Amino acid sequence: MSGKLRNFILIGLGMLAGIAASMQFSAMAQKQTAPLPLDELRQLADVFGLIKSDYVEPVDDKKLLTEAISGMVASLDPHSAYLDKKALKELREGTQGRFGGLGIEVGTEDGFIKVISPIEDTPAYRTGIKPGDLITRLDGVSVKDMTLDEAVKKMRGEPNTKIVLTIVRKNENKPLVMTIVREEIRVQSVKSKMIEPGYAWLRVAQFQEPTVDDLVKKINAIYAQTPNIKGLVLDLRNDPGGILPGAIGVASIFLPKDVVIVSTNGQLPESKATFYARPEFYAGRHLNDPLSKLPPQIKTVPIVVLVNIGSASASEIVAGALQDHKRATILGTQTFGKGSVQTVRQISPDTAVKLTTARYYTPNGRSIQAKGIVPDLMVDETPEGDGYNSLRLREADLLKHLSNDPAQNEDEAQRINEEEEQKLLSNTKKYKPLEYGSKDDFQLTQALNHLKGQPVKISKTKVEEKKNGADAEKTETESNLKNKQ
Repeated sequence: MSGKLRNFILIGLGMLAGIAASMQFSAMAQKQTAPLPLDELRQLADVFGLIKSDYVEPVDDKKLLTEAISGMVASLDPHSAYLDKKALKELREGTQGRFGGLGIEVGTEDGFIKVISPIEDTPAYRTGIKPGDLITRLDGVSVKDMTLDEAVKKMRGEPNTKIVLTIVRKNENKPLVMTIVREEIRVQSVKSKMIEPGYAWLRVAQFQEPTVDDLVKKINAIYAQTPNIKGLVLDLRNDPGGILPGAIGVASIFLPKDVVIVSTNGQLPESKATFYARPEFYAGRHLNDPLSKLPPQIKTVPIVVLVNIGSASASEIVAGALQDHKRATILGTQTFGKGSVQTVRQISPDTAVKLTTARYYTPNGRSIQAKGIVPDLMVDETPEGDGYNSLRLREADLLKHLSNDPAQNEDEAQRINEEEEQKLLSNTKKYKPLEYGSKDDFQLTQALNHLKGQPVKISKTKVEEKKNGADAEKTETESNLKNKQ
């Protein structure tokens, strides 16, 4: 995309958005797989010494070595990273559904910070930040010379502190100046409501430690109110993922016990694993199975799962499992394609490395990485098209993304030419953030139509894409199953 919209990050979510659903914390394993490259290490020492002796001003040893480690890990793929004390703390807090910040997903464009989308029920959302806004100044300081990471750190801060954002917005004659009060954000993982008599809507905004318990409570409350549910809509749109047990538990709610939910494959023996719909894979330290008190009807009620380009990682595991077991109809647009496993290895009391260690596979052996889940019914966000989502990046668009093929990694991202981009931008000038679950939610309306046996408005531009994706999946599945054996 000509260098635009790369390296997107969730402000406030810290390092959570886009991390693999399998986040694990473990001690650093000392594993010697090959002799140390002495010549290259000697060069590293020489460069270190040269900087110390010749650089224009003194440089701290710790800073130099920390940056070297960070660069080495970051060069592997978009999701591997060195975590300093602050980043590690934010990562842990994020899995619990608590973190500080503004609540805004951003990327870069032409040296400025571009808003991908505000997160629901956060300071940025309530202040009126919109997708497509360009942030040009933070507290009056231009972001032009800042890296994305530096801008992110400046926007984070202690709760109840203020930051002033200067924003350029399309169709506005002058910059907008907005003051936002930072706060500790507690994302409500699960929402629910009856959208019509007999039809319920369940939304999982992010997979956290409480997600399975919260979803069980919502389902029990729905059935207590309406025992004869005719259909459920499970909404995973713009859900960036989270922890693996949450994904396994959510899928297990709707699937028979003991079926395969997801499998992984990587170099380490422990990365070659299969995860089933059993309490030991989703209940953690629970003494009792949190799913044991669910109404039995939940295993057979008709389900539509809503997904879009913002559905990633854990969301794709759930959608893939329900699709492969033919338990639900997947409706929406192709998902993000975040199908790699990140393991967090502690290297000191306050630091760690988040390293990609495996790929995810659906029960039928389909790789999620750099492809995502292709819906059964391709439906745009609005009757006119997919709006702003047409401009959003997928995993396959990220530089140095891990390829779908274990034998081949790609260094170049996919591009969208300028003419196509301008056409997309012209179609999204009137875009307004959609309130999921509202009466104006076009995809939800189509999901209801499907549950009722009524016609669904299929995206004309996506029909051929779905056909091509299905053909490619058949070939990839055969290849992936062979690679795993």
